[in-house]
Amino acid sequence: MSPVGDTFIEEARSLLTKDYLPKIERCVALLKDEQIWWRANPASNSIGNLLLHLSGNVRQWIVVGLGGAIDSRDRDAEFAQRDVIPRDELLRRLRETLREADQTLAEFDKQRLLDRFAIQGLDVSALAAIMHVVEHFSMHTGQIILLAKMFAEVDLDFYDFKSGAPVLTWKTQSKTSS
Repeated sequence: MSPVGDTFIEEARSLLTKDYLPKIERCVALLKDEQIWWRANPASNSIGNLLLHLSGNVRQWIVVGLGGAIDSRDRDAEFAQRDVIPRDELLRRLRETLREADQTLAEFDKQRLLDRFAIQGLDVSALAAIMHVVEHFSMHTGQIILLAKMFAEVDLDFYDFKSGAPVLTWKTQSKTSS
């Protein structure tokens, strides 16, 4: 296969672990557990529910669907959760899931990107499964950002434009703090 498959997998891994996760971590760090579990109305999700849902979705589609792990997901429970799970536990679960997904993608045979997999009752290619996870994670990251900005009332300063081009602030901060 051309380098397209390698590039596609590397970009997906980078977006999940080096872009979306740090944004979620920054948001959640600004909030109290009660804010993380606040919901606008019964039909809305809290940040806590979204974090549980992201963990479940990534695990089911990547770790189980592409990696062959045992599926123990209870999707309904991700949204039904009302008891406060502390922020550190929610982030631990999400980080662990992303670690497993990153390892699964790193070891995935790029020659199989067009192979079909049965995931969540659907027949999808590996490429479509990975695209689904990245898009889905991005959408819910945006929801978490919106709620965090609402509660924290601060600019999250994700990007530094001093060089004229956007640079993720955690990349510039790690350079200046090293």
